[in-house]
Amino acid sequence: QVQLVESGGGLVQPGGSLRLSCAASGSIFRLLTMGWYRQAPGKQREFVARITSGGSTAYADSVKGRVTISRDNAKKTQYLQINSLKPEDTAVYYCHTVSGLLDIWGQGTLVTVSS
Repeated sequence: QVQLVESGGGLVQPGGSLRLSCAASGSIFRLLTMGWYRQAPGKQREFVARITSGGSTAYADSVKGRVTISRDNAKKTQYLQINSLKPEDTAVYYCHTVSGLLDIWGQGTLVTVSS
């Protein structure tokens, strides 16, 4: 079964950048569509970005132009580069995939944007 572990969150000033990582276990990473979601305090979890096994990407309108999703199948890791961070980007960022009929989530990594 696939397990996901995020890293790379932290405190960053407005206008700064972060790269989040999500390492996956198992042997089928290259076949999976991988995604990032986030949940801000007091809000529902929302979609951020997605990358298919073939490398096609999709982004939420709220982050388009500031965020790049990528993957390294050899390392079984996906990444989320976030630039020009805003206070409203403060959230727990979750890695997500679907394997078989299962929704699989990581434990999340906290990104705090504050001066």
